[in-house]
Amino acid sequence: MKISTRGRYGLRAIIDLAMQENKSCVSLGEIAARQDISFHYLEGIFSYLRRAGIVIGTAGALGGYTLSKTALEMSLYDILKVLEGQLSMTGDEAPEQETELRAFLRQEVWDAVDKSIENALKQMTLGEMKETFRKRDDSNFCAGL
Repeated sequence: MKISTRGRYGLRAIIDLAMQENKSCVSLGEIAARQDISFHYLEGIFSYLRRAGIVIGTAGALGGYTLSKTALEMSLYDILKVLEGQLSMTGDEAPEQETELRAFLRQEVWDAVDKSIENALKQMTLGEMKETFRKRDDSNFCAGL
């Protein structure tokens, strides 16, 4: 499975947004500048996230985006599922004729790998990623002193 640019950039942007939870709204321009992501590309990503109910958009000069739930209530799976669609090793393509060996591999290998990835992403919350990054960032800052 390969996560697309939309998924990778979207995850960076949403973690950035989570790190700004103390603000009432965060503009896409701020996120784009901090994460070095095209503003217009980020608009498209946040359009998906807004329609899915992951973020709430507020219009106006002081507008921007906030998370719809707390960061601890959102799993990485919730976010990547919106941005990537199907999270599967093999995609949803059905072979014209599924041989016995193809069916066996799909059930015993590919479906098991997909389920493991899904479970891992469901256990990782946005809040945990935010805190882990903060701790890492703090320790890197202290190490440089």
